[in-house]
Amino acid sequence: MSASALVCLAPGTEETEAVTTIDLLVRGGIKVTTASVASDGDRVITCSRGVKLLADAPLVEVADGDYDVIVLPGGLKGAECFRDSPLLVETVRQFHLSGRIVAAICAAAGTVLVPHDLFPIGNMTGFPGLKETIPQEKWMDKRVVWDPRVKLLTSQGPGTAMDFALKIIDLVVGRDKAREVAEQLVLPPGIYNYHDE
Repeated sequence: MSASALVCLAPGTEETEAVTTIDLLVRGGIKVTTASVASDGDRVITCSRGVKLLADAPLVEVADGDYDVIVLPGGLKGAECFRDSPLLVETVRQFHLSGRIVAAICAAAGTVLVPHDLFPIGNMTGFPGLKETIPQEKWMDKRVVWDPRVKLLTSQGPGTAMDFALKIIDLVVGRDKAREVAEQLVLPPGIYNYHDE
C-alpha cells in the first residue's frame, strides 16, 4: 500500500505551512488528501494571509480513511477552529490510539493537542510566541521535535515547514526518499538534508 497523509485545513490556517507540507509530501510520493474542518464544511478555505485553498473534501467525508499521518498546520485562527471541532479532535485521538503519526506545526500543538490532553506524555514544540500554551516539562526549543514514544511530530512555524515536511517523509517513506526530496530543494543552511555528516 502506498503512503498517504490527511492534511487538515481550516479558515485561518497558515498557508505557508499547509502548502509547503503538501508540496513536499507529494514530492515524496505520499498521497495527500486535504480535508476542510470549516464549521460549514466549505471546501474553499481562506487562509491566514487571505490565500484561498480548495480542500479535497469536508473532514466528515474522509476522516475514517486509512492514512499513515494526520497533519495539522498552524495559524492561530485555523488551530482554534481545529480545537473547537469535535470531529477533528476525535480524528486526532483515533490516529494516536491506533499508533499512527500525528504531526502538528506552529500554533496547532499548544492550541489543539494540549487543551484536549491528547498526548499526556510527549515532548513537543510550537510557535515560540505561544510557548506558554505548552507545559514547560514538554516544551523543547527545537525546529522539529519527534517523540517516537507517542508518534508525535511537532515543529515551530512557517520557516520550519520544510524541516517538518522532510521529517514526515523520513518517517512515512524512509530516509532515502527524504534525501532525494531534499536534493530537489535549495535548502537554507540549518535545514537537515538527510545526507550523512
